[in-house]
Amino acid sequence: MFQFKSDALSAPITRRTVLGALLVAACSFGLGQTHAADPVKVKFTLDWRFEGPSAPFLLAKSKGYFAAEGLDVEIDAGNGSAGAVTRVATGAYDMGFADFNALVEYDAKTPGSKIQGIYMVYNSTPAAVFVLKKSGVTKPADLVGKTLAAPIFDGGRKAWPAFAKANGLALDAVKWQTVEPAIRETLLARGDVDGITGFYFTSLLNLQARGVPSDQIVALKYPDNGVEFYGNTLIASPKMLSEQPKAVEGFVRAFNKALKETVASPDTAVLAVKERDPLINVALESQRLKLALDSVVVTPESRSLGLGAVDPERMKRSVAEAATAFGLPATPDASTLFTAAYLPSAADRAIK
Repeated sequence: MFQFKSDALSAPITRRTVLGALLVAACSFGLGQTHAADPVKVKFTLDWRFEGPSAPFLLAKSKGYFAAEGLDVEIDAGNGSAGAVTRVATGAYDMGFADFNALVEYDAKTPGSKIQGIYMVYNSTPAAVFVLKKSGVTKPADLVGKTLAAPIFDGGRKAWPAFAKANGLALDAVKWQTVEPAIRETLLARGDVDGITGFYFTSLLNLQARGVPSDQIVALKYPDNGVEFYGNTLIASPKMLSEQPKAVEGFVRAFNKALKETVASPDTAVLAVKERDPLINVALESQRLKLALDSVVVTPESRSLGLGAVDPERMKRSVAEAATAFGLPATPDASTLFTAAYLPSAADRAIK
């Protein structure tokens, strides 16, 4: 039998021991590779139910974009932006989707939370005042003396001071009626109130569903009337940002890819929502998605800066505006609430 001696160990080595050692090494390497490839688990919360605007998140998961980045993402429905911020703040979720102004409010009341926005999906707030055409209201000044209905936590109602200031109205120019979200549009459709506040792409469709023709609906959108608030952003916990920065980058890359596909073909993207919730009305949610994309995602600023980015000076004004409107105890430092560090290149975020 062939045999030789090791210079180092002076022990006989046979073909069998050499092959055995190689086999063990190969197995060890394979195990190491498998372990290294274990996906990073990410718990993600939406701000609301599975509806049209959640398409890019569900599309990224359905098409394997998260998996390709080494992520195992669990996406749950939410119950409002404030709840989404709290879920991330408490560590129950690693990342989320929430109104940036809810983050401003949380940070002002809970200094040092270190939650950050990392990708601004809604370049402006979707908030709007809705009235019926027969009311004669065509501009903000016409709202004086009117009664508006909204839940106490509604974003448009909370931001009313900013809307009023931007349009030279007194804070008490309107009267507020507190209602449940489910009956808000019904009250306006029946003429029980003069107007309501709500997200543009939600209240508009809800009014139409209650029999109000689209040409009889007047929407005074906050961004069109001087309010500089940013809208919904991806947020991440400080633990996720510090311990899994590469995973955060991967999540953003995957989401950005899915969002661009959603912008290009919303009718196809919405099918990912149907896949997650078979009970949705595809035509309705496709319309809701298109309204969201056209009104708050694809804007002149996002076309200029690319998807996900913000203008630093506008961001400062937006945070200060929110702090004043909400009566916050402090004005958070805008630079600590949003970071562009995890954004893909401007070329990858460009809108065609």
